[in-house]
Amino acid sequence: MEFQDKIVVITGGAHGIGKATKEAFEAEGAIVEVIDIADGDHFVGDISQKSVLETFAYYVIEKHGHIDYLINNALPIMRGIEHCTYEEFAYAMAVGVTAPFYLSKLFSDHFAKEGCIINLSSSRDRMSQPQTESYSAAKGGIASLTHALAVSLAGKVRVNSISPGWIETGDTVYEGPDASQQLVGRVGNSMDIVNMILYLCSSKAGFITGENICIDGGMTRQMIYHGEHGWKLEAENK
Repeated sequence: MEFQDKIVVITGGAHGIGKATKEAFEAEGAIVEVIDIADGDHFVGDISQKSVLETFAYYVIEKHGHIDYLINNALPIMRGIEHCTYEEFAYAMAVGVTAPFYLSKLFSDHFAKEGCIINLSSSRDRMSQPQTESYSAAKGGIASLTHALAVSLAGKVRVNSISPGWIETGDTVYEGPDASQQLVGRVGNSMDIVNMILYLCSSKAGFITGENICIDGGMTRQMIYHGEHGWKLEAENK
């Protein structure tokens, strides 16, 4: 197993894609360290705080001496321009951009050979819904941070990002227009993203760095107009 005894760090690894990633790496023999704001059997902390990031990085390095893969997965909050406060926007940027940058910096001298950083962006780095500014800005920021880090860490660490589209992390099954608006005919699931994370960390992806890979079932490639593909625009009554 390629990931046997590899040291993997995952932010936001208590739920959803992060948890599925943790379980997949562990099934391959890796040793996984998770930091999440939720209580659980992992390092509990708010990654918007500089001191928490420093304490966590020190803990990992002292415990393992190095890391192999850093998965920046933690979700920023989603708030829109009508109601998002300055503090909420700053918090979204801290979780979504500053923390991935600072963890990459803190671990930069401690990556093993063929180390990788994987950043989780979103298809919202290229498209938006109303009232999603804090989330979209953070996801756009981490997509750009990816290629900047890839250049700065060239020859030392490969850095890539993944932009998931509509990913259902629970048990809900979507049918009808929700499914048909995806070119593949279904909503995504956590393993659609996890499989790419594992691939990008593997030696098979040794020639890939600085890339942002969109995994969205083709949703961002299909132009949908009123009356097509089961979608209808209904004006709100105001």
